[in-house]
Amino acid sequence: MHRTHYIKKAKENPGKTAKIAGWVHDVRDLGKLKFVLVRDVTGIIQVTMKKGAVEQGMLESAEVNKEDVVAFEGEIKENKIAPDGVEMVPSSFQMLNPVQKKLPVDPTGHVHSELDTRLDYRYIDLRRQDVSLIFKTKSVCVRAFREKLKELDFIEIHPSAISGAATEGGADVFPVQYFENKAFLVQSPQLYKQLAVIGGFDRVVMTVPVFRAEKHNTSSHLNEITQMDIEMGFADHRDAMDVLEKVTLHMLKRAKEEVGDEIAETFKKEVAVPNKIRKHTYSELVDELGKNGFEMKHGWDFTREAEKKLEELLGEELYFIYDWPTEVRAFYSMPDRENEEICHAFDLLYRGLEISSGAKRIHLPEVLEKQLKKRGLDPVDFEFYIKAFRMGAPPHAGWSIGLERFVMNLCNQENIREAMLFPRDRTRLMP
Repeated sequence: MHRTHYIKKAKENPGKTAKIAGWVHDVRDLGKLKFVLVRDVTGIIQVTMKKGAVEQGMLESAEVNKEDVVAFEGEIKENKIAPDGVEMVPSSFQMLNPVQKKLPVDPTGHVHSELDTRLDYRYIDLRRQDVSLIFKTKSVCVRAFREKLKELDFIEIHPSAISGAATEGGADVFPVQYFENKAFLVQSPQLYKQLAVIGGFDRVVMTVPVFRAEKHNTSSHLNEITQMDIEMGFADHRDAMDVLEKVTLHMLKRAKEEVGDEIAETFKKEVAVPNKIRKHTYSELVDELGKNGFEMKHGWDFTREAEKKLEELLGEELYFIYDWPTEVRAFYSMPDRENEEICHAFDLLYRGLEISSGAKRIHLPEVLEKQLKKRGLDPVDFEFYIKAFRMGAPPHAGWSIGLERFVMNLCNQENIREAMLFPRDRTRLMP
């Protein structure tokens, strides 16, 4: 084995012998004294080699440069002046793979690189500790998402990423050639999770990639994203919002516990976990913006500027907007019985950006057909969807969290590409 301990664990055991492996983060060679900082995914440790204190020839054999891949074995010792008060005094050294080309991105982050350059060499960019922290945080969030929904008795399902019909009206989808047929990359798992509920699963959860062929170039959109979805039968929009509140607060709680200190130190933003998430109607917030001189009319969607303004006015990082105008939401959102101009849809906003959207769905085929016609759409074109509701569909509701948006805001980033391992936008297909 090239290692017996990851660096974080090795540093927790002074007085013990450990073998570590990773990349050379930095080197200081003072002749008779050499310091090598070795980095792995868990942290950095100082390896100290002093003439007379290490085996003969160690100083000469451990000839290393930044980002060489190395392994050291030795004793972990306490040293107050070493980083974190711990160092390794090595008894053996192994060069696993020396760097052969000048790196286009500085893994220490001391030399600035443009985002496009970093993404071109993402496999080097990931060695930066701040970038690594984003994806550690992302892992914590996904695990917490599944953890809470398992506790709430949801069943995880895995729908296809290829569909024979374009979902959500057929706009902005990527066509693919599927043998002799034309197919599409799924724009949303909406149909599949509803079919699972109609099939009797009742409560389903999924984490899936979705693809949107929108020709945008913004800091909050990508053409491939990760959606974290649920759908629940025999439920309405309030039930769905309650589950979303529990899941979101649990994700924040886990992030605070596991990486909160690192996020605060690295990204200068505390991870706050409120006791509850307040709910505001669409009309209340439109009126609030109007009272404060921000142009916003009933029937408009909220712009990014409006979302930012609301965060400022409400003084809340997290809040719901519910009871939306029916005309601005998806056709399958259930209208209110007493006022069809309002539907039971909702959004969850975090730090001035929508991170989740959901609704009580229309489960009655005649209501679905009516809503399609109202929007100038032909129900015949949606027969593949409507027919499922003619076979005993229960009332149901659901939502989706955009994982990259959530993590982007949690880690106080300005661009969603920072939160996607290998982002796909209008121009980027590699690496």
